[in-house]
Amino acid sequence: MAAPKKYGDELRERATRMAVELRQDPATRSGAITRVAGQLGMHPETLRNWVRQAEVDGGVRPGTTTSDGQRLAELEREVRELRRANEILKTSAAFFAAAELDRKIK
Repeated sequence: MAAPKKYGDELRERATRMAVELRQDPATRSGAITRVAGQLGMHPETLRNWVRQAEVDGGVRPGTTTSDGQRLAELEREVRELRRANEILKTSAAFFAAAELDRKIK
């Protein structure tokens, strides 16, 4: 289960938008994330991570997008479930095969 969110989605979007806009201007680029984070009362690294992910999602920076990451997590979860089901089926097949051999011997 994921940890509860400390900041709401609206604040996250607003802070990210502000930081990205300030970083586009060469005059305000330096220290933009730190300034915005200080104004909104959050840790600069939190905002830096949000901006980095927004740049990945926007195609500006290489990396795994949010939607690709979610899809990948879903597929990994499905693979785990299928492997578990497969192991159960193998075990039950071996059990019934052994029971069938015992029945034929008698």
